[in-house]
Amino acid sequence: MTEILERRAAITGVGQSAIGRRLERSNLDLTLEAVLAAIDDAGLARSDIDGLATFPGGALNARDAGRFASAGVRDVQDALRLELGWNHGGAEGPAPLGAVISACLAVASGLARHVVVWRTVTESSQQGAGSRAEVAHAAGLAGSRVDGYRQWSIPFGAGSSANLLAPYAQAHFDKYGTTREQLAQIALTDRVNAVSNPNAVLREPLTLDEYLDARMISTPLCLFDCDVPVDGATAVVVSHADAAKDAPRGAAGVHAVGTAMRGRPSWDQFDDLTTMAARDAAAHLWSRSELTSAAVDLAQLYDGFSFLALAWLEALGFCEAGGGGTFVEDGKRIARGGDLPLNTCGGQLSAGRLHGFGLLHEACLQLRGDAGTRQLAAPETAVVANGGGPVAGCMLLTRGT
Repeated sequence: MTEILERRAAITGVGQSAIGRRLERSNLDLTLEAVLAAIDDAGLARSDIDGLATFPGGALNARDAGRFASAGVRDVQDALRLELGWNHGGAEGPAPLGAVISACLAVASGLARHVVVWRTVTESSQQGAGSRAEVAHAAGLAGSRVDGYRQWSIPFGAGSSANLLAPYAQAHFDKYGTTREQLAQIALTDRVNAVSNPNAVLREPLTLDEYLDARMISTPLCLFDCDVPVDGATAVVVSHADAAKDAPRGAAGVHAVGTAMRGRPSWDQFDDLTTMAARDAAAHLWSRSELTSAAVDLAQLYDGFSFLALAWLEALGFCEAGGGGTFVEDGKRIARGGDLPLNTCGGQLSAGRLHGFGLLHEACLQLRGDAGTRQLAAPETAVVANGGGPVAGCMLLTRGT
């Protein structure tokens, strides 16, 4: 195998802002809190930072703001008076993890040595009294011409991500016999894990009966299959691997990444709706590693909707195609004491929708041994996956470098 360049990178610091419902703080305010915390966690000074990256970039207008853009690279650079050798302002690609992967390649190539990457969301404040429907209007989906893939969904009342992802879940149910009782185990596991996370927004117990009785959002997805809108920012410091030894709290080595997209980049025209782009990104990840899924100690899998985590379990090879329902059936395999602990912070279904960066933050804490009462017993490897539909990216991280 030729050199895997991402192995020249390590995550040496992590930080988060306050996380909560309707904090009514500015995007930049939350971003700076998380960024400064990550820099401090890495044992660095502002002057050490020579790279910045974010997803999906700064808001250029009101429509972008409605799509939850992060504070822009220029704003953060100016606020912290940084001198940069490299920056990445956000773009389409392998989900939000694309910004982290780009930072890994930047330090591997010598364009920068310490890159701060962040994702900030203010969805809870933006939705106001009108819930998530209000955000769709803010994004310019009402009262204006709709184009792109949304022209085939908006006119039929399918305006939310739940409407887009529900047919994928239903296709899996129809093809493989997956049940709601099986899918529920992802939400129930997230909630159990959230109890041990003081930053989680939903920490009260959740029963299977409560899950099954919850109102349906878009069949077969109910309320508890959908992630929880919050305000908050998460940041990581990606450094050259030779700096990992100086990280005061340890580092997470980047072992391999997966970014491939070989099917059609479409929500409804992908060749197998039960797999989505996760299939290609996961295969790409393992092609860049001598390890296999059997070596993974914990999984932090994107759960914007519960079905996405199930799809990632299959794509990453923890079970066969169509076997996700059976794999999670009683929740024992994916519990903290199980074969493959899943989303140990509570995931997005209970800890809050941080667009996947909360899962990356948790993976780093677990590998460093800093996860508090939810800490696993000395995990060595963690897989982090992000995205759904035609957008997907994943990373395999290791303790130290």
